[in-house]
Amino acid sequence: MRKKFEQQLSIDILPISEVKIEINKRDELPPILQSLQYIFVTPELNKAVFQILEESILEGKKKTGRRGLDLWQILVLGVVRQGMDLNYDRLRDMANNHVTIRQILGLPPVCEENQKFPYTTIKDNVNLLNAETIEKINEIVVKAGHKMLKKKDEKLEVKADTYVLETNVHFPTDISLLWDSSRKCLDLIEDLDNELNLSGWRKLKF
Repeated sequence: MRKKFEQQLSIDILPISEVKIEINKRDELPPILQSLQYIFVTPELNKAVFQILEESILEGKKKTGRRGLDLWQILVLGVVRQGMDLNYDRLRDMANNHVTIRQILGLPPVCEENQKFPYTTIKDNVNLLNAETIEKINEIVVKAGHKMLKKKDEKLEVKADTYVLETNVHFPTDISLLWDSSRKCLDLIEDLDNELNLSGWRKLKF
């Protein structure tokens, strides 16, 4: 039976609300963990997010069998994976060895070798978060972020990053532009020919 969240507090486990997250403006992870922590400690936001997760992941499932990851753990790992663009091997390594992530998961900062998340457990559980569920959670979180703004006319600042992607883009010389325009004209004529049965274009494809 899968549960929402269950943190067995012991001497080596820190409550999620008390986890200290180091702020580093050049790293994507701290803001992600701060957002997750805010979701967990804010009652109305916590309730809304867990309701979406229950409807998406638990609906129609029998309350029997192995537990699997908690809904909270699925959310944390799914958000970290999406936010940092990680593959499952890297995500598994961070889930097993990154101190702050483990604390946000509600686990002890260091785990024994036999307590580590297997690869298949990470992949099978995180895959339960579909695009529709993530979109619903995003809407709720964005609305909560707007409420945190002190002034209604205060502008939102968004940080974005870019990267170089190899593609087949030729240099726009005069000859290449002429070739592109001619090819596009023929494509348009072909569409018109199919609709209007134009004469004189029998060898258009040649």
